[in-house]
Amino acid sequence: MMQLKIEDKFAFKQQALRWANQHEYCAVFDSHQYQDPYSTFDLLIAVDSIATLESPYGDAFSKLEDFKNTYQNWLIGGFAYDLKNELEDLISNNEDSLAFPDLFFFVPKHLILIKGDDLSIISSDAEQVLTNISNTIITEEEQAIPFVNINCKFSKKEYIETIKQIQQEIAAGNIYETNFCIEFYKEHTSLNPIQVYERLSQLSPTPFSSFFKWKDKYVLCASPERFLAKRGNKITSQPIKGTAKRGKNPEEDKAIKEALANHPKEQQENVMIVDLVRNDLTKSAKKGTVAVEELFGIYSFKQVHQMISTVVCEVDENLSITEIIKNTFPMGSMTGAPKIKAMQLMEQYEKSKRGIYSGAIGYITPNQDFDFNVVIRSILYDESSKYLSFHAGSAITFYADAENEYEECLLKISAMLASVNGSVEIATKNR
Repeated sequence: MMQLKIEDKFAFKQQALRWANQHEYCAVFDSHQYQDPYSTFDLLIAVDSIATLESPYGDAFSKLEDFKNTYQNWLIGGFAYDLKNELEDLISNNEDSLAFPDLFFFVPKHLILIKGDDLSIISSDAEQVLTNISNTIITEEEQAIPFVNINCKFSKKEYIETIKQIQQEIAAGNIYETNFCIEFYKEHTSLNPIQVYERLSQLSPTPFSSFFKWKDKYVLCASPERFLAKRGNKITSQPIKGTAKRGKNPEEDKAIKEALANHPKEQQENVMIVDLVRNDLTKSAKKGTVAVEELFGIYSFKQVHQMISTVVCEVDENLSITEIIKNTFPMGSMTGAPKIKAMQLMEQYEKSKRGIYSGAIGYITPNQDFDFNVVIRSILYDESSKYLSFHAGSAITFYADAENEYEECLLKISAMLASVNGSVEIATKNR
């Protein structure tokens, strides 16, 4: 391991990202230095692979447990939403144009960690890693991003009609709340993943930002949400339910923030998911340790204000980390309540397979800690097929206003549209 002080973190990050992207497998997890008491680093960069695991749902979690026990090393990877089919009697038959693996992890050859001004490199040749990064040239970048004509799987009219159908399910007592998602996409388009990711990070810096490359597939992520973290014997989940735009000036911004904090619908959505997460954590917790550390916390990001709650527990030491993750996956903020019925119905009403969207990416450490985000606010790209995709969703309750939910989806994709030089007007016109 090499440890040293780093003077220009921004330049180092630019060079390291470009060097990492030269490899078949790499990941960059960037907190953008948000003050997060649950994080242990500001920046993690994992490059190249000693070993890889890629598995469809069926016995994917048991394969991960074997993989983890075999290597007892850092593991970098993710869980696609459709692993739900391994955990419950569920199916996924919707169109899938990206074909991300359901579960994918790699053991990195080189790991770079930055906390404050301290840089650590874990590698068999740390000096060569540092040399390679230092010698990586940052060009005056890159080319101008061409205009991308984005399509949507739902017209606005179709979206509103679907919300009304979902509300009929709620009225019938089948579910209380659900997360309904729609896909924006573009076929046969070329983009520079590094350039787009850096634009996205500039427009929407978030604590769970990530650049993830798995062979020819990319996740360019500006997620503000933590799915699940383990630190020692403590498990933490931080579901988001409640979104509001930023104001045009400080006064308007403050008023919007206060309105979000006191909005009955947003509080109702949030507390439903908090209850769901509490129930999920109970499956992994020591008796009586599940607690809500913060309810209805309001956090401001460059694009939006979010209502975030924090649910914690002490973990049962007899459980493996794969069992802990299985007990909570998929995350309640992206499913609904009751969880299984909501997932069944969204398969019926959505048009696209979610895949890695509303799944999770992150890391597992050699001492069995882990941290995974929720893959939202993310641009997904297949470099071979040239297929570009991003989803947006919102919580639907009986009292939800379909027009407002539609506008919330547009708000959530605004930074992604700008990053690929798309347009809301084109993205949302009737197909």
